[in-house]
Amino acid sequence: MSKKDLSISEMKKMQEELYEANKDKWKKIEPEDAKNHILYMMEEVGECISIIKKKGITAIMEDKEVRSRFLEEITDVQNYYIEILNRLNITPEEYSNAYIEKHNYNMNRNFQKDNEQKYNKKTF
Repeated sequence: MSKKDLSISEMKKMQEELYEANKDKWKKIEPEDAKNHILYMMEEVGECISIIKKKGITAIMEDKEVRSRFLEEITDVQNYYIEILNRLNITPEEYSNAYIEKHNYNMNRNFQKDNEQKYNKKTF
């Protein structure tokens, strides 16, 4: 399977295919499992961070082996992300609409002011 740009729908379908191929070995898909998949996703983010710390951004950009390893880990992050959408029955349309709304909000957002307000409060 070779694609240049996968849609959310295609990625969700691929995750569903993976589950179907392994459902005899894996437990049933439950919404409650989404929290564990978030934790697994964060573990994979940690592996991405480890590569950045140990090899550096330049190596990710220029060294084929390092880049390949980084892409493998970032793909694991994406797989868990898509699995979370599947577990919580979030449709591609629902997610896309939320993404567009957040993007539009961010386009008019003053990040510096928001961060100053958020982190200068003496709430902790």
